[in-house]
Amino acid sequence: MSDRKYTAPALEKGLDILDLLAAHGQAMTLSQISVALERSVGEIFRMIHVLEFKGFIETAPGAEGYELTNRLFRLGMARAPVKTLLEAALPPMRELAARVEQSCHLAQASREQIVVVARIENPGYYGYSVRTGHRRDIVEATSGMVLYAFQPPPVQARWREVIFAGVSQADQTAFLAHAERVVRQGYWRAESDLAPNITDVSAPIMADGAAIAALTMPYICKRGVRPVEETIAEVQATAAAISREIQGVA
Repeated sequence: MSDRKYTAPALEKGLDILDLLAAHGQAMTLSQISVALERSVGEIFRMIHVLEFKGFIETAPGAEGYELTNRLFRLGMARAPVKTLLEAALPPMRELAARVEQSCHLAQASREQIVVVARIENPGYYGYSVRTGHRRDIVEATSGMVLYAFQPPPVQARWREVIFAGVSQADQTAFLAHAERVVRQGYWRAESDLAPNITDVSAPIMADGAAIAALTMPYICKRGVRPVEETIAEVQATAAAISREIQGVA
């Protein structure tokens, strides 16, 4: 006999759906959810629509069914001792920019694009920076390469359905090959195709086994600054420190 004093069947059904979608890692249709939970479609139909209305799940782009949004992640990030991304990232980013005399920025995924959510200017006499709010296709951005490379395979599979729309097979193959290399070396380095004499360097900020953001530096080779190889190590170390801070790891 259960020693529970109270039950809330509707709440339990909703939590079961969230647990299932999180564990499955891919979009699931209403009928698939029904079978997996051994409940009738009628039992879960209203719950699905309530969860969608409240922003916990959404219809999967380019596929049938439902998948989790990042709302649960945002809620988890709000609890102590875990810090929000910007709270954890901005102080180390300022220190990084001061040490290497380069600007840096933070990017996250937004559908098929990256979006810059924060930046720190080079404190020196001159530099190059990317404005907050800047967007670019994931397949074209150094930050996008890093964000994709450090996702679990089921998430990567969902992303490919969206980010490869209109992308040639040759470019898809090159992107995936580069992503494998990124995972092996822990960062990505590429010459900017937006500005001359800029080398973009990017490393992942990790939480729960996935990249939640990319720390990226548009590196300018100028007199008196550190070589790019040393700067890459600094970016990686800073990204790792932010990852630990976010997750409350000493």
